[in-house]
Amino acid sequence: MSAAAALWIALLVDRLWGEPPAALHPVVAMGRYLGWAGKRLPQAPAAAFTGGALAWCVGALTVGALAAALQWAVLAWLPGWAAALLLGLALKPMLAWRMLRDEVQAVETALGQSLEAGRARLAMLVSRDVAALDAGTVRESAIESLAENLNDSVVAPLFWFLVAGLPGAAVFRFANTADAMWGYRGMRGGRDWEWAGKWAARADDVLGWVPARITALLLGPPWAWRALVAQAGRTASPNSGWPMAAMALHLGVRLRKPGVYALNADGRAPQASDLARALALAGRTVLRVAVLGGAVAVLRWP
Repeated sequence: MSAAAALWIALLVDRLWGEPPAALHPVVAMGRYLGWAGKRLPQAPAAAFTGGALAWCVGALTVGALAAALQWAVLAWLPGWAAALLLGLALKPMLAWRMLRDEVQAVETALGQSLEAGRARLAMLVSRDVAALDAGTVRESAIESLAENLNDSVVAPLFWFLVAGLPGAAVFRFANTADAMWGYRGMRGGRDWEWAGKWAARADDVLGWVPARITALLLGPPWAWRALVAQAGRTASPNSGWPMAAMALHLGVRLRKPGVYALNADGRAPQASDLARALALAGRTVLRVAVLGGAVAVLRWP
């Protein structure tokens, strides 16, 4: 019951208080390590790949070991209620539903002020160039980010928590952060990440493979599985297309990255009401994850 209670406590704390201060946030610490290590990776392809892989492994092993030590201490020395409480508090920083919801809602709020304000707010959420986007494509990008990050920020960390406890959630969050910072093709931040970030990108693909499909099943209409499979394969990523395609099919809208892909291309352009519907659908999905995850935890660790 400690695992189930910890999962629910983590989601409750996230809903009520959101993110902990940056000085206490373990994901911020992961980012600092990755930023420090990234600046020191070599440029030559073979050396860059080897250095990136080694730096990733050192970081992941450190994060996993610290999480395992904390989990062992909590479960070994504390009564059940206290263990569940502290484990839930330690799990909370590995997920970020409230922050994701608020950031996506802020895009629509900014669009209500002006297109420029909407673009500026979206730029805080995505890595693509937003300068040429109109209001419709700003909403498309916001809904895409909501769907993709619902997996990365909620479903996948909780999936790995159920599989491998707190170390599983922590290592996934490290891998996802590393992919966000290193997993680029070509130039970014003054250096070429093609080889230096390849290990980080592939590790995130592997760890996110199953959760992305679970997210799609929880998001998408169950009668549209064939369409979901066909649409998900239109993106270059093996994972992000699944929750994005599920969201597009469920809402009946098109989601696209101009010149790269279009999901549910025959759908309508998203309106303000569609972004609100997307947030409501994502919220229901988080609730489903809480119920199903709690049931799995109870069955696995009665």
